[in-house]
Amino acid sequence: MSAATTRSRTPDRLCAEAVDLARAAAEEAAAPGVVGEHEGMVSEGDRVVTHFFGCRELGYRGWRWAVTVARASRAKVVTVDEAVLLPGPDAVLAPEWVPWSERLRPGDLGPGDLLPTEADDLRLEPGYTGAEEPPPNSALTEDLADLAESEDAEVTGGTPAEQTVAPSRGSIAAVAEELGMRRARVLSRYGLHAAADRWEEAFGPKTPMAQAAPASCESCGFLAPIGGSLGQAFGVCANEFSPADGRVVSLAYGCGGHSEAAVMPKPPQPAPPVIDETRVDPFPLRPSPDSGSVPATEDASSADLGHS
Repeated sequence: MSAATTRSRTPDRLCAEAVDLARAAAEEAAAPGVVGEHEGMVSEGDRVVTHFFGCRELGYRGWRWAVTVARASRAKVVTVDEAVLLPGPDAVLAPEWVPWSERLRPGDLGPGDLLPTEADDLRLEPGYTGAEEPPPNSALTEDLADLAESEDAEVTGGTPAEQTVAPSRGSIAAVAEELGMRRARVLSRYGLHAAADRWEEAFGPKTPMAQAAPASCESCGFLAPIGGSLGQAFGVCANEFSPADGRVVSLAYGCGGHSEAAVMPKPPQPAPPVIDETRVDPFPLRPSPDSGSVPATEDASSADLGHS
């Protein structure tokens, strides 16, 4: 270790003893009573020392006043360089600034807000290709340029996005517009995978609701299918009582509102009566004389009982 390094790490004696001078400078920069106790010092270099004092200002918990003092070579007078308020090791600091594009989260977009997309957004790709490059038999090629001028063909340079008027009939952009597919950009494979991962995480088979569901959405009658490649794995829930109503759900997702999970039971029906039509039960039109509770011939013992 060199002698210069040793001198720089060893606090100068006169500068280290100038605690009162540093406190006076801190109180002049702040206010009397705001500067707290002396919390130590650190050597900044040859004959340069920084003294730290606690800060009692409300809202600055963990901060401290830092007063740097120094003296010239071979001089005995210590002077003040600067007095600033700095955060300490336990200071409460604001989080590191993050650009708005990285702070934005799903659901932050409100009515009237505009969210611009970059030209090279990985989630998007051109909606149609080939319009920029003319086909071999096009009037835009060099071989047929003279023919286009002689026939007064309508030739417009630039891409369809740069044109101020509708493209000429017969071009790829014009056909796409007639078919209702003229979108400048569509989802790329990266955009499709990002959306699929996001939907899978929100309403996928690993959610607690799906784990406790009696069946998956694939067999639910409330599932509205969607087109495109995403339709092979996702759909839209149309059950107003489901927590995923109106949301894109995975076919492996499920909830207690499944259309076939809990069918209402039918009211119980009594068993039909069993009638044996092969047997005839005779019923006498008149009762038998001996079918009563007393004999037909009265005697002394049954006279008081009467007839049934």
